[in-house]
Amino acid sequence: MILLGQNSDRGRVLQIETTTIPDLVVLTPKRFGDARGYFSESWNADVMAKAGFDLGFVQDNHSLSRDIGTIRGLHFQHPPKEQTKLVRCGRGRLFDVAVDIRKGSPTFGAWFGVELSAENGRQLLVPAGFAHGFVTREADTEILYKCTDFYDPKDEACLLWNDPDIAIEWPAITPILSEKDALGQRFKDLTA
Repeated sequence: MILLGQNSDRGRVLQIETTTIPDLVVLTPKRFGDARGYFSESWNADVMAKAGFDLGFVQDNHSLSRDIGTIRGLHFQHPPKEQTKLVRCGRGRLFDVAVDIRKGSPTFGAWFGVELSAENGRQLLVPAGFAHGFVTREADTEILYKCTDFYDPKDEACLLWNDPDIAIEWPAITPILSEKDALGQRFKDLTA
């Protein structure tokens, strides 16, 4: 675990945790609270550049899922429109998943999951070359994420959320899926 961004004005600290997959990290911004609530920096380009994450985000997305068990994903975009994403939960709670689909990577096909919630403030930095998805754990869960490239429907793709070759250990749910996500492609057929 690395703590970054300490300075004299407010003692800002950003906790960076490595995961079992290189380049995939969990970020937890420090919260400064009082009787009114709290404040935190969800992204600071200077602090992250000093940590080796020099990212130019160009699009912010906000999604609301009304029901517990809503699965969105596993989404990605083909090169050259790959996206690095910084994912956080604005309200509620979700289990967030990233799958390494970088051909030639020593962790190709490996997945990592983490609970993100409004309460814990954790964020997942999902590098380009990963498929991403989540399942909601509370009603009316909101996910917010920044992207380093624009959404392009011509380059989007989806892996099957319950593909046995990936074997994600999703929390026990009755899944609610869009038609697109229910028909995701198999990992073994991946040509990206």
